[in-house]
Amino acid sequence: MKKVVMLLTALMLTLSANAQFEEGKVYAGASLTGLDLAYNGAKDLSIGMQAKAGYMIADNLMLLGEVGYDHAGKDAAHIINLGAGGRYYIIQNGIFLGANCKYVHGNNGYNDLMPGVEVGYAFFLSHTVTLEPSLYYQQSLKKHSDYSTIGLKIGFGIYL
Repeated sequence: MKKVVMLLTALMLTLSANAQFEEGKVYAGASLTGLDLAYNGAKDLSIGMQAKAGYMIADNLMLLGEVGYDHAGKDAAHIINLGAGGRYYIIQNGIFLGANCKYVHGNNGYNDLMPGVEVGYAFFLSHTVTLEPSLYYQQSLKKHSDYSTIGLKIGFGIYL
């Protein structure tokens, strides 16, 4: 009996997630990065925030725009980033693969273009609100690989 209830619960979660990844849906989200959950060779402590907006151009395929702020490093660099990317939701179950490219500008003269990838899960708290943990990697195009970053983001999203 316990297995049947768990199977039905999983089925209901899949069905409720299915409706959110349809063409024409609008997405708004925010995430918190850092808190020592990101690492690269150039900084010690990192805390950052991102705001995202997206549009489902096809079922399971979203285009995203994002803007972010990071307070990072030994020298307390203030970094602003602006980017665009996309997400593909696998089998309409909430797991997503993302790719993006960001322009990064810091107050200490640091400028970079950083393509990246991420994998995450959109866990639905209600019919439209999600909790979205994800692992990400941003590749620095600078000569040094110290600025390439791997980390964990915790975010939330609203699908309208």
